[in-house]
Amino acid sequence: MHLALEEVILSRKNWSLSAHATFCEGIHLITGRVGSGKSTLAQAIAGLTEPSSGKIVLHGIHRHTLSMQFPEYHTTGHLVRDEIRSWGLEPGKICMEAGLMGREYERSFALSRGELKRLHMSCILAGTRDLLILDEPFSTLDPEWKHRMCRKILSHHPPVTLIFTHEQAVLPRVDYLWELREGSLHALGPVPEAIPSWQGAPRYIEEVLKCGVVPDNITIEDTEEALCRMHD
Repeated sequence: MHLALEEVILSRKNWSLSAHATFCEGIHLITGRVGSGKSTLAQAIAGLTEPSSGKIVLHGIHRHTLSMQFPEYHTTGHLVRDEIRSWGLEPGKICMEAGLMGREYERSFALSRGELKRLHMSCILAGTRDLLILDEPFSTLDPEWKHRMCRKILSHHPPVTLIFTHEQAVLPRVDYLWELREGSLHALGPVPEAIPSWQGAPRYIEEVLKCGVVPDNITIEDTEEALCRMHD
């Protein structure tokens, strides 16, 4: 089961992005600056837009979905319970997971954007799919919920999971690193070997690399453990 981008070119007026890659099973983190093309690439992989050239091929992937950056783009239910049921899920359980206990009868758009994001992410992670494409899954969440969402992704992710983000503070453990820069998708490789090649790495990773230590993964906890090993 894998996703292949075969000489894909995405173009908009004077901007273009090239991608030739294979995403095998595991959690893939795709980073890049704002405007580098993360959302455009995510939407193309999901089939919402056609590449200017090249092919996107799903091998053994039968069910996939995209979580867009803004949760209101997905919201169709008038009430919170209606929104949850639109995903074929049980309202009570999802409200508990999203920190919205007792709020099933509130209007969906009366929630704050952070609450709506929690609701959406809880719904999408409760499904069964072969490929999940997450565009900025941590946006609008406070630090506590970013950490919770990282744990949810680790425990509920499908075989192939793509996380597109420019998040620099709270990230989950991942299997592979990719970076969008200079109009191209760069495969950095598996973690931890790929970490030293990550040009847009968060500051906490840069600092530990300066000490000559490569953490086992990309979370803050991994960097703290790496520094502790260095001083043992």
